[in-house]
Amino acid sequence: MAKVLLVEDDRDLTSVIREWLEAQNFELDIAYEGNQGCEFLNSGKYDVAILDWDLPGLSGIDILRSHRENSGVTPVLMLTGKGQVVDKETGFDSGADDYLTKPFNIRELGMRVKALARRPATFVSATLKIGDVELDPQKHLVFKAGKEAHLLPKDFELLEFLMRHPGEIFSSDALLAQVWKEKKDATSEAVRTSMKRIRQVIDAGLDEDFSMIQTMRRVGYRLRTPE
Repeated sequence: MAKVLLVEDDRDLTSVIREWLEAQNFELDIAYEGNQGCEFLNSGKYDVAILDWDLPGLSGIDILRSHRENSGVTPVLMLTGKGQVVDKETGFDSGADDYLTKPFNIRELGMRVKALARRPATFVSATLKIGDVELDPQKHLVFKAGKEAHLLPKDFELLEFLMRHPGEIFSSDALLAQVWKEKKDATSEAVRTSMKRIRQVIDAGLDEDFSMIQTMRRVGYRLRTPE
Protein backbone atom coordinates (compact mmCIF):
# COMPACT_ATOMS: atom_id res chain seq x y z
CA MET A 1 0.00 0.00 0.00
CA ALA A 2 1.51 3.31 -1.10
CA LYS A 3 1.84 5.97 1.58
CA VAL A 4 0.99 9.61 0.87
CA LEU A 5 1.65 12.77 2.87
CA LEU A 6 -0.96 15.49 2.42
CA VAL A 7 -0.15 18.99 3.72
CA GLU A 8 -3.21 21.19 3.24
CA ASP A 9 -4.87 23.72 5.57
CA ASP A 10 -8.29 23.63 3.88
CA ARG A 11 -9.99 20.97 5.98
CA ASP A 12 -12.96 20.57 3.63
CA LEU A 13 -10.63 19.94 0.70
CA THR A 14 -8.50 17.66 2.85
CA SER A 15 -11.56 15.58 3.67
CA VAL A 16 -12.42 15.19 -0.02
CA ILE A 17 -8.85 14.22 -0.95
CA ARG A 18 -8.58 11.78 1.94
CA GLU A 19 -11.85 10.05 1.05
CA TRP A 20 -10.86 9.70 -2.61
CA LEU A 21 -7.29 8.47 -2.05
CA GLU A 22 -8.23 6.06 0.72
CA ALA A 23 -10.86 4.61 -1.63
CA GLN A 24 -7.97 4.08 -4.07
CA ASN A 25 -6.09 2.12 -1.33
CA PHE A 26 -3.58 4.82 -0.43
CA GLU A 27 -2.53 5.30 3.19
CA LEU A 28 -2.47 8.95 4.26
CA ASP A 29 -0.70 11.09 6.82
CA ILE A 30 -2.11 14.62 7.07
CA ALA A 31 -0.68 17.90 8.32
CA TYR A 32 -2.64 21.14 8.38
CA GLU A 33 0.27 23.57 8.75
CA GLY A 34 3.71 23.95 7.24
CA ASN A 35 6.04 23.24 10.16
CA GLN A 36 4.45 19.90 10.96
CA GLY A 37 4.32 19.02 7.28
CA CYS A 38 8.03 19.77 6.92
CA GLU A 39 8.85 17.57 9.92
CA PHE A 40 6.80 14.71 8.50
CA LEU A 41 8.29 14.93 5.01
CA ASN A 42 11.91 15.27 6.11
CA SER A 43 11.67 12.44 8.61
CA GLY A 44 9.37 9.92 6.99
CA LYS A 45 9.08 7.47 4.16
CA TYR A 46 6.43 8.49 1.66
CA ASP A 47 5.72 7.34 -1.87
CA VAL A 48 4.19 10.73 -2.73
CA ALA A 49 3.78 14.09 -0.98
CA ILE A 50 0.99 16.54 -1.84
CA LEU A 51 1.86 20.07 -0.72
CA ASP A 52 -0.40 23.11 -0.76
CA TRP A 53 1.55 26.24 -1.69
CA ASP A 54 0.00 28.65 0.84
CA LEU A 55 0.08 27.25 4.37
CA PRO A 56 0.21 28.59 7.93
CA GLY A 57 3.84 28.65 9.00
CA LEU A 58 6.15 27.34 6.30
CA SER A 59 4.82 27.49 2.75
CA GLY A 60 4.66 24.44 0.52
CA ILE A 61 7.61 25.77 -1.46
CA ASP A 62 9.64 26.16 1.76
CA ILE A 63 8.81 22.56 2.71
CA LEU A 64 9.79 21.35 -0.74
CA ARG A 65 13.10 23.23 -0.72
CA SER A 66 13.92 21.94 2.75
CA HIS A 67 13.22 18.38 1.65
CA ARG A 68 15.42 18.63 -1.43
CA GLU A 69 18.21 20.36 0.51
CA ASN A 70 18.14 17.38 2.90
CA SER A 71 18.59 15.03 -0.09
CA GLY A 72 14.92 14.02 0.01
CA VAL A 73 13.67 12.29 -3.13
CA THR A 74 9.97 11.84 -2.38
CA PRO A 75 7.92 12.73 -5.49
CA VAL A 76 6.05 15.98 -4.76
CA LEU A 77 2.79 17.23 -6.24
CA MET A 78 2.18 20.94 -5.61
CA LEU A 79 -1.38 22.22 -5.13
CA THR A 80 -1.98 25.92 -5.60
CA GLY A 81 -4.25 28.64 -6.84
CA LYS A 82 -1.23 30.23 -8.52
CA GLY A 83 -1.69 29.47 -12.21
CA GLN A 84 0.87 31.73 -13.87
CA VAL A 85 3.73 30.14 -15.78
CA VAL A 86 6.24 31.98 -13.60
CA ASP A 87 4.66 30.39 -10.50
CA LYS A 88 4.87 26.93 -12.04
CA GLU A 89 8.48 27.63 -12.97
CA THR A 90 9.22 28.50 -9.34
CA GLY A 91 7.61 25.24 -8.23
CA PHE A 92 9.50 23.06 -10.66
CA ASP A 93 12.79 24.88 -10.03
CA SER A 94 12.32 24.18 -6.32
CA GLY A 95 12.08 20.46 -6.99
CA ALA A 96 8.39 19.76 -7.62
CA ASP A 97 7.58 16.72 -9.75
CA ASP A 98 4.07 17.79 -10.72
CA TYR A 99 1.76 20.77 -10.34
CA LEU A 100 -2.04 20.98 -10.07
CA THR A 101 -3.92 24.28 -10.06
CA LYS A 102 -7.00 24.80 -7.90
CA PRO A 103 -9.84 24.18 -8.47
CA PHE A 104 -9.15 20.71 -9.84
CA ASN A 105 -11.01 17.49 -10.56
CA ILE A 106 -10.39 14.98 -7.79
CA ARG A 107 -10.06 12.18 -10.34
CA GLU A 108 -7.21 14.06 -12.02
CA LEU A 109 -5.44 14.42 -8.68
CA GLY A 110 -5.86 10.69 -8.13
CA MET A 111 -4.36 9.88 -11.52
CA ARG A 112 -1.38 12.14 -10.92
CA VAL A 113 -0.72 10.63 -7.48
CA LYS A 114 -0.88 7.12 -8.96
CA ALA A 115 1.58 8.10 -11.69
CA LEU A 116 4.04 9.57 -9.18
CA ALA A 117 3.72 6.54 -6.91
CA ARG A 118 4.69 4.23 -9.80
CA ARG A 119 7.99 6.01 -10.38
CA PRO A 120 11.01 3.86 -9.54
CA ALA A 121 12.92 4.91 -6.45
CA THR A 122 15.87 7.13 -7.28
CA PHE A 123 17.47 6.85 -3.89
CA VAL A 124 20.26 4.27 -3.69
CA SER A 125 20.67 3.42 -0.05
CA ALA A 126 24.22 3.39 1.22
CA THR A 127 25.51 1.85 4.41
CA LEU A 128 24.80 4.04 7.44
CA LYS A 129 27.40 4.30 10.20
CA ILE A 130 27.19 5.88 13.66
CA GLY A 131 30.04 5.03 16.06
CA ASP A 132 30.68 1.31 15.69
CA VAL A 133 27.14 0.59 14.49
CA GLU A 134 26.66 -0.01 10.76
CA LEU A 135 23.36 -0.58 9.00
CA ASP A 136 22.91 -1.72 5.40
CA PRO A 137 19.36 -0.83 4.25
CA GLN A 138 19.54 -2.83 1.02
CA LYS A 139 20.78 -6.07 2.57
CA HIS A 140 18.84 -5.48 5.80
CA LEU A 141 21.90 -6.11 7.95
CA VAL A 142 23.14 -4.50 11.18
CA PHE A 143 26.67 -4.76 12.52
CA LYS A 144 27.90 -3.82 15.98
CA ALA A 145 31.70 -3.50 16.28
CA GLY A 146 32.05 -5.51 13.07
CA LYS A 147 29.84 -8.38 14.20
CA GLU A 148 26.43 -9.02 12.72
CA ALA A 149 23.58 -8.23 15.10
CA HIS A 150 19.93 -9.22 14.85
CA LEU A 151 16.92 -6.93 15.12
CA LEU A 152 13.22 -7.46 14.61
CA PRO A 153 11.90 -5.87 11.38
CA LYS A 154 10.24 -2.94 13.17
CA ASP A 155 13.34 -2.37 15.32
CA PHE A 156 15.48 -2.36 12.17
CA GLU A 157 13.18 0.21 10.55
CA LEU A 158 13.25 2.43 13.62
CA LEU A 159 17.05 2.25 13.92
CA GLU A 160 17.42 3.04 10.22
CA PHE A 161 15.18 6.07 10.65
CA LEU A 162 17.21 7.33 13.62
CA MET A 163 20.52 6.74 11.83
CA ARG A 164 19.31 8.82 8.91
CA HIS A 165 18.64 11.69 11.32
CA PRO A 166 21.44 11.61 13.93
CA GLY A 167 21.19 14.23 16.64
CA GLU A 168 17.60 15.13 15.78
CA ILE A 169 14.90 14.84 18.43
CA PHE A 170 11.68 13.00 17.65
CA SER A 171 8.64 12.63 19.87
CA SER A 172 6.92 9.27 20.23
CA ASP A 173 4.06 10.59 18.09
CA ALA A 174 6.47 11.59 15.32
CA LEU A 175 8.13 8.17 15.38
CA LEU A 176 4.76 6.42 15.31
CA ALA A 177 3.67 8.50 12.32
CA GLN A 178 6.84 7.80 10.36
CA VAL A 179 7.73 4.21 11.27
CA TRP A 180 4.57 2.41 12.39
CA LYS A 181 2.32 1.79 9.37
CA GLU A 182 0.14 -0.75 11.20
CA LYS A 183 -2.03 1.69 13.11
CA LYS A 184 -3.34 -0.94 15.53
CA ASP A 185 0.22 -1.48 16.80
CA ALA A 186 1.06 2.23 16.99
CA THR A 187 1.38 3.06 20.70
CA SER A 188 3.90 4.90 22.83
CA GLU A 189 4.57 1.63 24.62
CA ALA A 190 5.50 0.05 21.27
CA VAL A 191 8.09 2.79 20.78
CA ARG A 192 9.54 2.31 24.28
CA THR A 193 9.73 -1.47 23.86
CA SER A 194 11.41 -1.18 20.47
CA MET A 195 13.92 1.34 21.85
CA LYS A 196 14.77 -1.06 24.68
CA ARG A 197 15.53 -3.90 22.25
CA ILE A 198 17.62 -1.62 20.01
CA ARG A 199 19.63 -0.36 22.99
CA GLN A 200 20.49 -3.92 23.99
CA VAL A 201 22.22 -4.26 20.61
CA ILE A 202 23.84 -0.89 19.94
CA ASP A 203 24.87 -0.07 23.52
CA ALA A 204 26.79 -3.33 24.00
CA GLY A 205 30.34 -2.61 25.16
CA LEU A 206 29.64 1.03 26.04
CA ASP A 207 29.82 2.62 29.47
CA GLU A 208 26.75 1.48 31.39
CA ASP A 209 25.83 5.11 32.07
CA PHE A 210 25.74 5.98 28.38
CA SER A 211 23.17 5.03 25.73
CA MET A 212 23.40 5.91 22.05
CA ILE A 213 19.66 6.59 22.17
CA GLN A 214 19.05 9.46 24.54
CA THR A 215 15.62 9.72 26.14
CA MET A 216 14.64 13.33 26.72
CA ARG A 217 11.82 13.27 29.25
CA ARG A 218 8.54 14.67 27.91
CA VAL A 219 10.29 15.63 24.66
CA GLY A 220 11.38 12.52 22.76
CA TYR A 221 14.39 10.53 21.61
CA ARG A 222 17.55 11.21 19.67
CA LEU A 223 20.45 9.09 18.42
CA ARG A 224 23.90 10.30 19.41
CA THR A 225 27.48 9.21 18.75
CA PRO A 226 29.39 7.55 21.62
CA GLU A 227 31.77 9.96 23.33
